[in-house]
Amino acid sequence: MKLVSWNVAGFRSCLKKGFSDFFEEINADIFCIQEAKLTMEELEFKPVGYEIYLNSANKKGYSGTLIFTKLKPINVKYGMGIEEHDQEGRMITLEFEKFFLINVYVPNSKRGLLRLDYRMTWENDFLNYVKTLEKNKPVIFCGDLNVCHKEIDIANPKTNLRSAGFTIEERNKFTILLDNGFIDTYRYQNPDKVAYTWWTYFAQARARNIGWRLDYFVISEKLLLKLKESAIYSEIMGSDHCPIGLEMNI
Repeated sequence: MKLVSWNVAGFRSCLKKGFSDFFEEINADIFCIQEAKLTMEELEFKPVGYEIYLNSANKKGYSGTLIFTKLKPINVKYGMGIEEHDQEGRMITLEFEKFFLINVYVPNSKRGLLRLDYRMTWENDFLNYVKTLEKNKPVIFCGDLNVCHKEIDIANPKTNLRSAGFTIEERNKFTILLDNGFIDTYRYQNPDKVAYTWWTYFAQARARNIGWRLDYFVISEKLLLKLKESAIYSEIMGSDHCPIGLEMNI
């Protein structure tokens, strides 16, 4: 089974930059998108053979998660079931026979860390959510998690210690999540490899590979023996993020 995740920074914009070519080439069983920034009425890309699930933000043109899946889920849930978190279209959960899949776009703590306190609340509630699901069956979750976990995951760690996405508070929350029985698949398979998934548009950061690894596939430990490959498609353009992939024998 092949899964792909991509923060497209606006689906309609990415569609004009070669999205469909990559979509067809990668031929994923499940393709998860963050920052879709549209409604179902505005979605013109409807590939044959895929079910489509979209969670739009209440605020037009903001956030939003989208899934294309060849596999029909047993159940679909939009959001976390907590009103405070479910206004921005940040989560879709699909239940399949052997696992849950969550497509998630984690809130950014914002410049000046204006949203850091809210982010901490989100992290606590998200961990509770995935652990509750895991009581029934294993979980795979993916998306823009808006955190660089370790210094290896960011080009300039020393100058970003109080930058959103690399604060000790955010990194500690991710550590706690992993310590609760989850695996960062890319880092598990590539413990020493420097690889990024997001680059600012300023100062030719992408050409110079001055980036951050913000996008992840995370799996329940009990799925570890089914892990085949976790990949970063850094050569694929169309957004300030690149796509990531996961192959599982499931």
